[in-house]
Amino acid sequence: MATQSESTTDKGVGLALALGALATIGALLMFAGAPDITAAFGFAAAVLFSSLAVVAIHLYWD
Repeated sequence: MATQSESTTDKGVGLALALGALATIGALLMFAGAPDITAAFGFAAAVLFSSLAVVAIHLYWD
């Protein structure tokens, strides 16, 4: 009897880690440019790249 195993591919994990690193850089940019428009761009980058990291894990799930 065959069983189904669930695992992520290396591509999905690597992509999620890379996008997570970009999200972290965006969060640091948001913190560093707090009273300026730079904080808004940092927030946008952090939200965008963290969302894409979640999507990458879901797309490459076996």
